[in-house]
Amino acid sequence: MNLTKTRLPAMLIAAACAVPQAQAEEATIRKNLGERIPQLHKIDEVSRTPMNGLWEVRVGSEILYTDPEGNFLIQGSLIDSRLKRNLTEERVDKLTAVDFDALPVKDAFTIVRGNGKRKLAVFEDPNCSYCKRFERDLQKVDNVTIHTFLYPILGGDSPEKSRNIWCSKDKGKAWQDQMVRDQSAPASTCDSTAIARNLEFGRKYKISGTPTLIFSDGSRVPGAISAPQVEKYLADAK
Repeated sequence: MNLTKTRLPAMLIAAACAVPQAQAEEATIRKNLGERIPQLHKIDEVSRTPMNGLWEVRVGSEILYTDPEGNFLIQGSLIDSRLKRNLTEERVDKLTAVDFDALPVKDAFTIVRGNGKRKLAVFEDPNCSYCKRFERDLQKVDNVTIHTFLYPILGGDSPEKSRNIWCSKDKGKAWQDQMVRDQSAPASTCDSTAIARNLEFGRKYKISGTPTLIFSDGSRVPGAISAPQVEKYLADAK
C-alpha cells in the first residue's frame, strides 16, 4: 500500500481547516481587544508567532502578544532560547528600518565636506550635550554629505533654538555655530513646519534619543560615536 497516497488527502484537509481557524481566531482577537482596550487604537496586524498559542498584535511599530481569545495582553520580548534570538527586537527593527533614499531630506539641511560621496543622516537636538560632542568629533570626517534633521525632544528652549537655526540664512553655519562654537542663532521666524514633520517622522520610526545616525545602507546607530567609528560605518555602508 502507498502510504503517501493514503495520507495526502488527510493532510490537505487539515491544512484547509487550519486557514478558517486562523481567520476566526484573528477576528476574535481583533473584536475582543478592540472592545476591551479601546486605547489600542487601530490594530494594524494580527499574526501567529512561533510559540504555540501565542499571537502577535501589531499597533504601528509597537508589538504586543495575546492568546487566541484576546483574554490576556503581554508587553515584552519574545526570546527564542534555542537560537538565542530576541524575536521582538528583530521584528521592531524590521518595522522601523529606514530606507535612506526615502528620507525626507527636504526637511533637513545639508552640509557637504570634500567630495561628499559618502552619506549620513543625523537627528539632533541643539541642547543635546552628546550631540555637541559628536558634532565636534565629526569635524574630523571628510568626503561626506551630512543631512541634519532638527529634532527638538529635550524640552526647554530646544524648539526655539531649532526654529532659529532653521530660519537662518545659512542653516549649516548656524548649526555649526551652535554646536561647535556655542554661539546661538539670532531669533528668527519662518515656515518651520519641517521641524514638526521631523518629530512625527521620529515617532513613526521610534527615534527616541539624540543623536541618532542613519547610514546609506540603512544602518541605524543611537548615540554619539567617535570619528573613527563613523568612518567604519561609512566604509561598511558602501
